[in-house]
Amino acid sequence: MNTLLNTLFKQKLTILLILTSLSACRNQKDVTYFQEKKSDEEISSRIEWKNFTSKDTTKLVVYEPVIQPNDILKIYITSINKEASSFFNPLLSSELRVDDPQASGYLVDSYGKIDLPVLGNVKVAGYTVPQIRDTLKLRLSKYLENPSVRVIFDNFKITVLGEVQRPGVYSVRNERLTLPEALGLAGDMTIFGNRKTVLLIREEYNKRNFIRIDMTDRQFFDSPSYFLHPNDIVYVEPTKGKTAVSDNFYRIAPILISTLTLISVLIIRFQN
Repeated sequence: MNTLLNTLFKQKLTILLILTSLSACRNQKDVTYFQEKKSDEEISSRIEWKNFTSKDTTKLVVYEPVIQPNDILKIYITSINKEASSFFNPLLSSELRVDDPQASGYLVDSYGKIDLPVLGNVKVAGYTVPQIRDTLKLRLSKYLENPSVRVIFDNFKITVLGEVQRPGVYSVRNERLTLPEALGLAGDMTIFGNRKTVLLIREEYNKRNFIRIDMTDRQFFDSPSYFLHPNDIVYVEPTKGKTAVSDNFYRIAPILISTLTLISVLIIRFQN
């Protein structure tokens, strides 16, 4: 009796595994990243010049995040005179309350400005961190000897959703993150993720842009979407096959399980 029941249980498990494994049947070209997609002209050109080049190189895209309204910046100012520098660093003051807005950094207002001690309103939106650093050093030179300025993005975060292992919001400290790195943080795409139509949602200058990205094409490295911007949203769509497989699974699996269960009950009754 026990042997029979064990056999039926194994049969159920095997059927479920077979149905699940159907989802893994995908073309290799659909799941391989950064493929070299060559035209006939490119192929002949590479054959002709193969003796003169040995490496397949890709131009490096340089990206610096641009400050926008609602960004939060941490700014640290130092100089030879520490006492004089302290007037420009309320963030480091021991008297600063935890609930004070300044405690978490300088919020860029809707006009693209921040309010700094002594310096007053400073326009920062539309500029990169190095540009703001140089601007502040120039203005601080009137008050401090050899000022040093450090500017840090405090809200550089991206959101990864859809067919990835660990969807969520990820904070970045180095102010430079690529799309492949973001997918790596999220545990990579699942087998159901459509690598040819990854959607990047980006807000720039009060405008929301929707950008489609083919992660299977090596030309992606030359794309402006290679480097992510603060508050970007990455959405990995499911493949059409997932919907079909899921429908079949949930439609067939209950029938098979019910049938096998009924057979098990009948066998037990007849055995008794």
